[in-house]
Amino acid sequence: MGRGRVQLRRIENKINRQVTFSKRRNGLLKKAYELSVLCDAEVALIIFSTRGKLYEFASSSMNKTLERYEKCSYAMQDTTGVSDREAQNWHQEVTKLKGKVELLQRSQRHLLGEDLGPLNVKELQQLERQLEVALTHLRSRKTQVMLDQIEELRQRERLLHEVNKSLQKKLSETEGRDVITGIEQTSNTNTGTNGPWDSSITNTAYALSHPQQDSNSSLHHVDCEPTLQIGYQPVAPESIVPPHQPPHNQTPNQYMQGWWV
Repeated sequence: MGRGRVQLRRIENKINRQVTFSKRRNGLLKKAYELSVLCDAEVALIIFSTRGKLYEFASSSMNKTLERYEKCSYAMQDTTGVSDREAQNWHQEVTKLKGKVELLQRSQRHLLGEDLGPLNVKELQQLERQLEVALTHLRSRKTQVMLDQIEELRQRERLLHEVNKSLQKKLSETEGRDVITGIEQTSNTNTGTNGPWDSSITNTAYALSHPQQDSNSSLHHVDCEPTLQIGYQPVAPESIVPPHQPPHNQTPNQYMQGWWV
């Protein structure tokens, strides 16, 4: 029959306690050595007996192992402390932001005329002053925007006026050139005309192409031109004889010669 499981509790018998300590200590040291050899682990073991006697084992060096342990322990404590402080700071910041958001929302409701029941007379007067200041700024901004729009419309009006004047000038010049071209074409078709007729046509075209000059001056130039008289020959009245009744003392050749002079 196998042995039962030993109950873990303090051994009351002092001798038995000393024997058990020696056996278990040697076994623990042996296990530490095996762990360091088999797994290439850095192992350090420290044991104090009830009398205060020290038993230790270190796979490399006890001091180096302890220094490494202290560094790791302090680093963990620092990381934990920094994390805790950062978390606490973030919590405080979030709390402050929540308070600001709630305050702004309450102020917005007050400006909209909502949730005014808890306010006293002083708070209501302060809210009224805030609304008056905001209304003044709003009206000032509205007036400035309207003035800017009016100035912009005036600039556009001036620009359109200049464009209109330019178009009117070009239209007048185009109409004048068209009239001159038409008159020249008409004069070219009338092949039986010359001299004073061409001069009259030129003066008339000049007057039409320069409408802004003085009308009296234009009329003066036109009136000064000689009257168009086709076939006119300045001779004495008594010498004028109808072409179908030539006088007896004038031959047809002499009559034709006087006509073309």
